[in-house]
Amino acid sequence: MAKTIAVVDYHKGNLSSVARSLSAVGGTVTISDDPQELMQADALVIPGVGSFEDAMISLKKRKETEAIRAAAQDNRPILGICLGLQVLCGRGSEREAQAAKGGAWVKGLGLLKGSVDRLHSDRLKIPHVGWDQLHLAEQGKACPLFAGIPEGANVYFTHSYAVMGDIDPEQVAAKTFYGEPFASAVWANNIYGVQFHPEKSSTWGLTMLKNFVHIVEGEA
Repeated sequence: MAKTIAVVDYHKGNLSSVARSLSAVGGTVTISDDPQELMQADALVIPGVGSFEDAMISLKKRKETEAIRAAAQDNRPILGICLGLQVLCGRGSEREAQAAKGGAWVKGLGLLKGSVDRLHSDRLKIPHVGWDQLHLAEQGKACPLFAGIPEGANVYFTHSYAVMGDIDPEQVAAKTFYGEPFASAVWANNIYGVQFHPEKSSTWGLTMLKNFVHIVEGEA
């Protein structure tokens, strides 16, 4: 029997494009904001765009934080995409009125070590939008999510915030350089995260999503 991948609906971003892409590469996919359904899924995908603080408020309101933590504890695969990666981290500095000053931190799920902060560049436009390269770390070369992905593969980004240098280096699967280096992919046991949008990243993105389906099915 095929295993179910639940796309976590916390009312942030276009979930249907992620769900369609996962289905296209062989996944059995549902979209849900019901924590009980999320508890029963074999794997979770957390997409999303927008504010770290708003995302955490929405996740807590729907008790989805409990379902995500339960999946992590049960060793079920979790994939965070863009904002979905960021909320897996320990904290984020994204209260809009204070962010420019590096203001008050908002607590994240804490499943990954590290902080999420605004990108900084004196010469490049923020937000970082468009195609950019993945530079795989040794961790990334061994990661089943990146099986068949070459060094320097181009993927699609759209973000102003990223996981910064205080992340555990053992969890960094890939880096990208945009004004400064940031962790564009992470891996810690059953938890995977990408700052880019695989559903918008053409062949390489679909390859990663197919790899995730294989991970869920126990075929990786």
